[in-house]
Amino acid sequence: MQDLPKSKKIILFDGVCNLCNSAVQFIIQHDKKDVFRFVALQSELGIEICNYIGVDQTKIDSIILYHPAVAYYYKSSAVLEIAEDLGGFYSLVSIFKIFPEKFRNYIYYYIAKNRYKWYGKKESCMIPTPELKAKFL
Repeated sequence: MQDLPKSKKIILFDGVCNLCNSAVQFIIQHDKKDVFRFVALQSELGIEICNYIGVDQTKIDSIILYHPAVAYYYKSSAVLEIAEDLGGFYSLVSIFKIFPEKFRNYIYYYIAKNRYKWYGKKESCMIPTPELKAKFL
């Protein structure tokens, strides 16, 4: 597997989902500590990472947060971990950890199931601008 930056957390996202792409743009804008790198689930590296951590990429319609050699999170847990890492006001979102993961994931699943209908879908994965290219693996 390609050498992944051990000091960065990797967000695997649906590269054709408009909601997911907007979330990536939001995270990039608010990632003041330069914590995250991004990989589309559909990319070769995305598939390779999913295989490596044992997640069936074909059955997951979720965001995955992967911290190499430490842990990985998906669905609502990934969202809460990302919010915590953004810090400041966004870290307050972690209060939702008081709810059982099954309940949080039910809400996450409902949004994920409807994301294409509500927000649309791209024909192909987003191509980062030259200034954002360093954020993508």
